Amino acid sequence: MIGAITLLLVFQLVGEVIARGLALPIPGPVIGMALLFVALCWRGGPSTELRTTAQGMLQHLSLLFIPAGTGIMLHFQRMSDELLPLLVSLLVSTVVTIAVTALALRFLARRSDRQARTR
Repeated sequence: MIGAITLLLVFQLVGEVIARGLALPIPGPVIGMALLFVALCWRGGPSTELRTTAQGMLQHLSLLFIPAGTGIMLHFQRMSDELLPLLVSLLVSTVVTIAVTALALRFLARRSDRQARTR
């Protein structure tokens, strides 16, 4: 478990170093996650230890939202002042996410059907 957590943190650190070193507008953890994805694809998937650790962390994912909830309550007045832009951005991002997911699903379903017909 410690090895798997260390691996995750190392990829996050590498992402942070790349993001700050190259002054990229992408957060370091996102870059680290992409690098981890590439590494796992290259290795053929996660190890059993990494899979077990990740599943354990996902089970307690709700604990990570407590600081965000606290921040919302701390800045409640500011959020109420900017309610309209927040609601618009939430609505637009939700619609875009649903649309992109639907398009990706349709693309992958067609691709899967083509592969099934060629076999």
